[in-house]
Amino acid sequence: MLFKRQVTPDNLRLLDRIYRQSNHHQVRQRAHCIILKHRGMSVPQLLEIFPVSRKTLYNWFESWDSGSVAGLYNRPGRGRKATFDPEQKSQIQAWVKDHPRQLKPVLEKIKAEWDITVSVKTVKRVLKSLKMSWHRFRRGVAGQPDAQEYAEKRSQLEVLQPLDAAGEIDLYSLDESGFCLTPCVPSGWQPRGETLEIASQRSSRLNVLGLMKRDNQFHSYVSEQSVTSEVVIACIDEFFATVEKRTVIVVDKASIHTSGAIQDCLEEWKQRNIEIFQLPSYSPQLNLIEILWRFIKYEWLEVSAYRNWQSLVDSVERILRGFGGEYVINFV
Repeated sequence: MLFKRQVTPDNLRLLDRIYRQSNHHQVRQRAHCIILKHRGMSVPQLLEIFPVSRKTLYNWFESWDSGSVAGLYNRPGRGRKATFDPEQKSQIQAWVKDHPRQLKPVLEKIKAEWDITVSVKTVKRVLKSLKMSWHRFRRGVAGQPDAQEYAEKRSQLEVLQPLDAAGEIDLYSLDESGFCLTPCVPSGWQPRGETLEIASQRSSRLNVLGLMKRDNQFHSYVSEQSVTSEVVIACIDEFFATVEKRTVIVVDKASIHTSGAIQDCLEEWKQRNIEIFQLPSYSPQLNLIEILWRFIKYEWLEVSAYRNWQSLVDSVERILRGFGGEYVINFV
């Protein structure tokens, strides 16, 4: 079979570029086939190369004859019609937000609303097309900050951060976190069909008070005892015994940061060039050190750290000592 449409040198160059660079497998395949046919390959030879029927090959040749390069591409409307239209997909997304962990109720709603029976895999494909994915939930705060106060504090921090970067002030974030043998379960690569388990057991709580700068400078206090206002005061006095320039410490509104004992120290600290910058309630995203706690719990603590209490203590202390060197966060 000879082509009715002549394959010119310009056509060959274009076909070769499509064959090598097109993002569509079918288009690359068709361009390759036209090139080989032009070079004299017979239909039986082409059938050994391309896993299609003889009828499909002839359809490709006819598409070339009728449409040249444009004939390599599928015409609009070909292929299987979509199961759901955009409005239905939007409704499915809303239903999944109401049932984020179980898709069975969503399947039932699809059947009841539109009389369409689909599988879980079909719904998953729809969700992926809507940029949704299956990943771990994050614990949230119990309420919302006052909008005006939040905006004001955020603006003030945006003024302080460049001053800290320029070395005109020292801007620290202070917070406390706890670690125990009830693990924060991370994600990890696992063989299909197998699930790696992390032992969970009751234990004491290792409490850490940290003071951190954006450039990864870090001070910490570790204890199995509770962190109280008195501990906070003692740590600030120890870590900042001498202050060479204005030092601003960002804290949340936890009771140990707002107690009478803390209030009694504010004037003395101010005279020593130390200021306490109090964040609004329910706004941990404004406290940079919260990112450090997430990295330690979900990224840096190995599974082996949860074998026993001493292993956990050693692992946490090793990470705290190595922060800023072996362990680094690049705050943008």
